[in-house]
Amino acid sequence: MEFDPAAAFDAERFRREGRAVIDWLADYWQSLPEKPVLSQVEPDGVRSQLPTHAPEQPESLDAVLADIDRIIVPGLTHWQHPGFFGYFPANASSPSILGELLSAGLGVQGMLWATSPACTELETHTLDWLRELLGLPERFASHAPAAAPGTHGGGVIQDSASSGLLCTLVAARERATALATNARGVQQGDRPLVVYASVDAHSSVEKGAMIAGLGRDWVRRIPTNARGEMDAAALARTMDDDARAGRVPCFVVATVGTTACGGIDPVPGIATAARRHGAWLHVDAAWAGAAAVCPEYRGPIVAGAEQADSWGFNPHKWLLVNFDCHALWVADRGPLIRALATRPEYLRNRATETGGVIDYSDWQVPLGRRFRALKLWMTLRMIGAEPLRQRIRDHVNWAAEFAGWLQADPRFELLREPSLSLVTFALRAGDEATAALQESVNRSGSAFLSHARVAGRHALRLAIGGTLTDRETVANAWDLVRTRAG
Repeated sequence: MEFDPAAAFDAERFRREGRAVIDWLADYWQSLPEKPVLSQVEPDGVRSQLPTHAPEQPESLDAVLADIDRIIVPGLTHWQHPGFFGYFPANASSPSILGELLSAGLGVQGMLWATSPACTELETHTLDWLRELLGLPERFASHAPAAAPGTHGGGVIQDSASSGLLCTLVAARERATALATNARGVQQGDRPLVVYASVDAHSSVEKGAMIAGLGRDWVRRIPTNARGEMDAAALARTMDDDARAGRVPCFVVATVGTTACGGIDPVPGIATAARRHGAWLHVDAAWAGAAAVCPEYRGPIVAGAEQADSWGFNPHKWLLVNFDCHALWVADRGPLIRALATRPEYLRNRATETGGVIDYSDWQVPLGRRFRALKLWMTLRMIGAEPLRQRIRDHVNWAAEFAGWLQADPRFELLREPSLSLVTFALRAGDEATAALQESVNRSGSAFLSHARVAGRHALRLAIGGTLTDRETVANAWDLVRTRAG
């Protein structure tokens, strides 16, 4: 059978099937409250229902959707379920989904400005919008005057906070060594480059150090205080010790909203220590950064940003933009570009040679890149900044209510004061009882809680952030927790 171009794209068929897929998604979202949050399948439960070999002949969309209903949906953990309170939210909205659809349909490759100018310029402009909404300093704006000769900042969309951290770590390595890499790898000589982060910082710090060739042995984990914040004085002492021993303090990660308990590191104090040694300071605000769109929450979230070399957060966590979308800003794009740019002959073009355009492939690890800015731009336009602020305020208020209910019940202990919309708690009966409660709640199908170690305890985490979550859902989660606590 010969290839039929209409099977790949036929306008009328696409209209018809596209409507069917949109209808299916709308029905899926409407049915979420009736579905169990966690998948109930056993290992191999999905693969065992799939044919051994790929089909030789075309199959209909109806057949595909039927298998999605029968095989795929039962194998999903429903991150958009209103009762999903685990990890951190990965919420979405219809404007962002439509933006993703438009990006896929346009099919552009935005590696260079020349390969699709609108893909690059919309991203640059939307990141400037977002910087302003968050109250981040002007030094991160793409249009900002140079803070010093040869420096100029700007924003870029990465896939995740892990990728953003890796890119800035590579830039820090470039700045620290002025050699970065050659055919023999990182030029450290007898002076290893050292990375610093709190004990509660994300695992991407260690992974980034491994990928960048610095090695996990040179990642210093700095202790935290009783609020889960990095001890800035301990950081300063550790950096001083490394410098005296002939090592190079290279990269410091300040976390704004740790995974375990939402701790916010004291960025101004951390910046002082980093600046004394010329180390790159990266602020990882992956989850909590979104709350800076609300002026009343902004202070501790953006504090010290004027001294940071880079600052990033995930709109795909708490700003109703679907995964994946990480917003990253740098104060000086020079080290980033020097560390990541390549220019083979087949990529050379007149616009790039003028130096007057941004080629975002020079700001990331892969060459190719999707038109992610569309979904962020459409979400900001079609929902608006003030409704986004109100959504975050609601979540924060509901978390405070949940914490109040916990404190009124003598069986429970609030392990940390709520951090924005994150509540961490445990049963006073101990870790075994708390773990059993978590399993019971998650087996119920109506709510999902993840856990962490907080103050040496098995802590349950209630992270409010779902698009469909409302106050009633949060109240129902409390009813479930208290009745299953025994």
